[in-house]
Amino acid sequence: MNRRDPHSRGTAPHLTAPCSVRPHPPYHDRVDIDAWIWWLIVAVGLGIPLVLTAMPEFGMFAVGAVAGAVTAALGFGIVAQVIVFAVVSVALIAVVRPIAARHRAGTAAPATGIDALKGRQARVVERVDGEGGRIKLAGEIWSARSLDADRTFEPGEEVDVVEIDGATAVVI
Repeated sequence: MNRRDPHSRGTAPHLTAPCSVRPHPPYHDRVDIDAWIWWLIVAVGLGIPLVLTAMPEFGMFAVGAVAGAVTAALGFGIVAQVIVFAVVSVALIAVVRPIAARHRAGTAAPATGIDALKGRQARVVERVDGEGGRIKLAGEIWSARSLDADRTFEPGEEVDVVEIDGATAVVI
């Protein structure tokens, strides 16, 4: 049984045998890449500025692109892929960014100098009252006075430093 060859372009019908090998379709210079690979390329592209600028928003968009790649790999269409990318990216920015901002704002720089001495404990070396006295604070002898003028601390007692006033530790 003979049939018409669907790959022929001429005007004359070409007849082929049912078992004959059909010619290959014409060669194209374009490369077909699956959509999920494109999404991964986008994710890597968004990861580069994340590393270079340390802006976490790029990372959130990169995660959205990975979600788009998963959606494409599962066989969903381009509309679903773009929707998943947008929803995941926006959700991450809406949820993670405020948490990160609060975390960053709540981190105080470590105290240095006299600020590092506030709140520390010291041992009374010479009687401390509202007029003065001496304490051993961080391995050094400091002049000190009591925050409450009526309160007196005897040698050997532990006191807490609440403030540094010039070269004098104010203790309770």
